[in-house]
Amino acid sequence: MPLTDSADQAQVPAPGSPSPLVSGSFGLGAGTVGLGAGTGAPGAGAPAGQATTDAALAADPGTPTAPVVGPAGAVLSCEQILGLLPHRYPFALVDRVIAHDPGKSAEAIKNVTFNEPQFQGHFPGRPLMPGVLIVEAMAQVGGLIVTQMPDLPKGLFVFAGIDGVRFRRPVVPGDQLRIRCELISIKRKRFGKVRAQATVEGELVCSGELMFSLVD
Repeated sequence: MPLTDSADQAQVPAPGSPSPLVSGSFGLGAGTVGLGAGTGAPGAGAPAGQATTDAALAADPGTPTAPVVGPAGAVLSCEQILGLLPHRYPFALVDRVIAHDPGKSAEAIKNVTFNEPQFQGHFPGRPLMPGVLIVEAMAQVGGLIVTQMPDLPKGLFVFAGIDGVRFRRPVVPGDQLRIRCELISIKRKRFGKVRAQATVEGELVCSGELMFSLVD
């Protein structure tokens, strides 16, 4: 479902503008479910002089801008994420949010471990993280952005399309996925688009645009 920049499309607020926390719902990927309501409080105790930046990633102008770094390494802990997302084992694919700009962008990590159930069959003798789960992890980070958008109706948001997704290298147990997402647009409070990328040790693994819509 293509999303166009029409007059009734609400664009992302300009950097620096306030974004109040609100309850929302969002469901993406296999085993689609909706997001629960909740908020996460940033941690404390960051090193003095910790910089914030919204500069574009130098490697590719099409990749999302770097989210604002919060006052601590763990902007949202795993417990706080469970309060925002309804996903549970084996579909809880975000371990920690390390930077976010509420309602605009987020950066999170997913630790890939050998004891995850998909590796029993994908593949025996050569475990590889399925690409659909990489996309699902990116979608969940996008969902964390959407939960903080003002005035969105309560309901179930599901995938409406995936554009330009490319897989660049395998992801294996022991890797740490670093996922960056940026909200591109929300249209009529029912359709949205998120730009996402995932890296391992600075190397691009997957990137693309994810689209979603509200189901009545």
